Amino acid sequence: MSWIEVIDEDSTKGALERVYNSIKTSRGRISNIMRIHSLNPEAMEKHLELYKTLMFGESNLSREEREFIGVVVSTLSRCEYCINHHTEALNYYWRDRNKINSFIKDFRSIELSQRYLEILNYVSKLTITPKDIEEEDIEKLRKTGFSDKEILDINLIASYFNFVNRIALGLGVEFSEEEAKGYKY
Repeated sequence: MSWIEVIDEDSTKGALERVYNSIKTSRGRISNIMRIHSLNPEAMEKHLELYKTLMFGESNLSREEREFIGVVVSTLSRCEYCINHHTEALNYYWRDRNKINSFIKDFRSIELSQRYLEILNYVSKLTITPKDIEEEDIEKLRKTGFSDKEILDINLIASYFNFVNRIALGLGVEFSEEEAKGYKY
């Protein structure tokens, strides 16, 4: 499941048990990306708070757009764990597995709205060459109609997925088809 020790749900007590129960209540089940934090329940809890705020909190970005960002970043990072989890979530909205598969093979292979293209361009640059981001990149988002709050949300979600991809890749977090399904979207 990973390259470090993970405490199983059946062996928990105290803070870890409380956090695991909270995750099960809010998400329906515990993902391996959360389990990897089991040696540090406080970090797991804060990670979950950040995830829920960015992916489910108040924003003018739709849930679909947020999952789209996660899939783009995870595909660019080649994080199979997050690709599988978040294509499952994106497919909840797209309901087209062939479109999803084409998209992760080549982002430009499917027709995207200008709004989605600008999100794709910005998060791709932020993920691959973050030092090359310039004010012009922000202006392109504004010209497409994004508010500064939405631009912040796009940046935070892309940055979050870069963070999570490195946790999964850096600690050998594995997934299974079963583990990637059944979450509350």
